[in-house]
Amino acid sequence: MADEDQQRGNKAKRHGMLKMYYGIEEDQIGGASLDPCDINGAHFKADTYLARLIKEKSLTELMDEESKTLTQIKALDSDMQTLVYENYNKFISATDTIRKMKNDFRKMEDEMDHLATNMSSITEFSANISSTLQDRRQQITKLSGVHSLLKKLQFLFELPARLKKCIEMQAYSQAVRYYSKAKRILHQYQHMPSFQGISEDCNKIIQELCQLLRQQFKNNESTPKQLAECVDLLLQLDEPAEVLCEEFLSHARQKIDKEDLMVLDRQIRLQCGEELKIEGESPAQAYLGVAPMDILEFVDSGCNGFLSNICLVIAFYNDTFLNKHQEDDNTDAMALKKLVFFVNELMEKYFNYVKKRVQLEKETGDNTILVRALDRFHRRLQAMNKLLPDTDFSRAGTEIVSRAAKDRVGHYLQTLRQNFADCLTDIRQNLAAPRLVGKQDSSAQLSDLLHSTQSTILEQIKSVLGNLQAFTASDITFAMKPYFRGPFCTHDVREGLIVGFLNHINSVCEEFCEGTGDRGSVPPALLLILSRLCLDFEGSTISYLLTLTEEQFLLEEHPSHPLTPVTDLCNKAKDTAQRLLNHYVKVQGLSISQMLRKSVETRDWLNTIEPRNVRAVMKRVIEDITAIDIQVGQLYEEGCRKERSSDSSRRTHPHSYSVSQNKKPGQWNYAPSIDNSLMSNIQKLFSEKIEIFSTVEFSKVSVLTGIVKISLKTFMECVRLRTFGRYGLQQIQVDTNYLQLYLWRFVSDENLVQVLLDEIVGSTVHRCLDAVLMEQSVIDLICERG
Repeated sequence: MADEDQQRGNKAKRHGMLKMYYGIEEDQIGGASLDPCDINGAHFKADTYLARLIKEKSLTELMDEESKTLTQIKALDSDMQTLVYENYNKFISATDTIRKMKNDFRKMEDEMDHLATNMSSITEFSANISSTLQDRRQQITKLSGVHSLLKKLQFLFELPARLKKCIEMQAYSQAVRYYSKAKRILHQYQHMPSFQGISEDCNKIIQELCQLLRQQFKNNESTPKQLAECVDLLLQLDEPAEVLCEEFLSHARQKIDKEDLMVLDRQIRLQCGEELKIEGESPAQAYLGVAPMDILEFVDSGCNGFLSNICLVIAFYNDTFLNKHQEDDNTDAMALKKLVFFVNELMEKYFNYVKKRVQLEKETGDNTILVRALDRFHRRLQAMNKLLPDTDFSRAGTEIVSRAAKDRVGHYLQTLRQNFADCLTDIRQNLAAPRLVGKQDSSAQLSDLLHSTQSTILEQIKSVLGNLQAFTASDITFAMKPYFRGPFCTHDVREGLIVGFLNHINSVCEEFCEGTGDRGSVPPALLLILSRLCLDFEGSTISYLLTLTEEQFLLEEHPSHPLTPVTDLCNKAKDTAQRLLNHYVKVQGLSISQMLRKSVETRDWLNTIEPRNVRAVMKRVIEDITAIDIQVGQLYEEGCRKERSSDSSRRTHPHSYSVSQNKKPGQWNYAPSIDNSLMSNIQKLFSEKIEIFSTVEFSKVSVLTGIVKISLKTFMECVRLRTFGRYGLQQIQVDTNYLQLYLWRFVSDENLVQVLLDEIVGSTVHRCLDAVLMEQSVIDLICERG
């Protein structure tokens, strides 16, 4: 019975170890279900479970449960076999390990026994030594302290000699270290005569050392590292920190002014054309001071010279005055304030030199060198901000970069304006150039001049935009900054350059319409070309240029930088084109009107002979209008006309202007005259009003109609101011009939010409003393012969 209890206990122990190995918690087992039907529980009873299944399940469900149970049994068997195989290998490995451990422990027991024997022997020897030296231990300790004190006294007595030797060898740091080591002791025992003499000698030597350090400190040939070392030694010798700060920064300022800023100043003066005389300098300094540098070399010189040296000064200053006095807040604040003032003062000078040099960069070619120089300048300033966090030089640097970019945009705008002025000059020269006999008229070249001007303007703008893209390249540091890119692309390039140039073209064209000063003698053909140019700009060019700009510079509209709408620019260009075309019609109409006015005013219409021919001035009018028609046709389309009558070449005067054939010469029939005037006024009431100076449409017919209206209106007003005889009236008949034969071809509505010419003849009849009209057949014969 006892054996069975022992076996049961061993089994429970083994189960516990297995549960511990597999991580099975006791509380989980204890907290398991007490349901006898829980197949996974500890209190599972097969008979109860089976009876419950038979009672609750159908035959089909029992068969499914059987197959499910068989599947689970097979899976558990497989898992158990796998577990046995894995643990079998572990058990074998554990058995081997235990066997090796037994062998090792046997050897270790022998070594521990041997070690215990040695330790007991050592303990015995130590006890013997202690008992032997116990009487002399206090004496040895006392002698050791005396020896140490004598060494210190020997160091103190030898200190003046040591300090002199260090000064002779220029080992100033070693001398300061010796003195700092003994200074507290000498100060503590200075009341003793022996130490008082040593202290006085050391103080004299240290004063001499301070003078040597100050001389080296004031030496212009000293490097910043040597200066920092001198300052550090003087601070260790209790020199005033504020005075040393001022002297250090003053010396650094003199060196930077003389070696770095002077070179930049000379380069500025060289670029301005001054001649420099340099004496007493090394060849390298003379070369740097006299040889002209481009903008990239200038910036490199400033970065490698001025900025590098000022960074060294800041670093040494921080290590010397700031990082070594953290316990004294007042000293740190004073030193930092002096450093910030020193750096700001020198950086302001440097920024002024860079501004002047960038402003002198007037080359209109590739901007790559300028942009690379500005990028290098901007990068170096950002590095300085990390060295001196209390200052922000990147803002001032960005302003210089932005100003340089704005200046370049302004320069390119001026270039585009000059190019446009050159294009206008070329057009004038081509229009004024003499033509060879037999060649096509000058008006035939208007389309070529227009296309040449358009292509020149577009190519110049594209070239300028390509050059300005260097400021927005992806490898440029400041180009990625929103505070530069946004204003530059939006305000400078789009608004300042493109929109500004388009507004300039409009303003120049509008000046031609003023007709005052130098603009008063504008060739009419130039007005016509500019009108078509502005109209083409309104149609496609403006949209193309703005779209090109937005694509190349990735423009994004911002509330602080509103963009000028495309529709506003197009409307302004169209208005300018309209004004130019109206002015062209006015100029050409007045030119023909001048001929007609002189032909009327210089002739004696009372005593003229019977007309036999058309006057030459009428032929000249037709020739000029024909030339204008060809000229306008080069640039504008035909336009719409009203349907003309079947016999436009025939002339039929109203009945109101007919006179009695039986009337005697020299006699007036007043009653018919009153009737004729009344009939004329009645006809005018029902006829459409003709507006002479109306807005001209962008077509050839509309332009010619406007010119013809102005010419005929002038002709009519001149006739109303003259008095005519019989043959004068008949000459007007012949001239107006001749004009009718040709002018209807140029106007949009032939009735307009008919009405104006009828009014001219009617006005002549009213101003005629002997109103006898010529037969229409005779008029036709004269006009055909003329």
